[in-house]
Amino acid sequence: MDQEFPAWYSKTRQQYEDYFKALENLGETVRKQGPVDEKTSHLIQLAAAAAIRSEGSVHSHARRALKAGATPEEIYHTIMLLTSTIGFPTISAALSWVYDLCEKK
Repeated sequence: MDQEFPAWYSKTRQQYEDYFKALENLGETVRKQGPVDEKTSHLIQLAAAAAIRSEGSVHSHARRALKAGATPEEIYHTIMLLTSTIGFPTISAALSWVYDLCEKK
């Protein structure tokens, strides 16, 4: 892949290569099964990651959404839409996790 991963992730991915291939294939298979396009699927997964306060997943799906054509504004809006569901403190954290990433775009 053309992106950098944290050292722990790269090491684990190398150690459990078959597991990670299966995991990646599962995600790809699910995306291809339905009518939701790739960009939207990553925005949905970004929202879910923000809801469970998973910083790593927020970073990952924000990067993937950007790569699939999402704009920084779409990333921010996806998170902001969650305000009444998960509360401002949680969306504030998620926004802080994507801010630097989106500002580089």
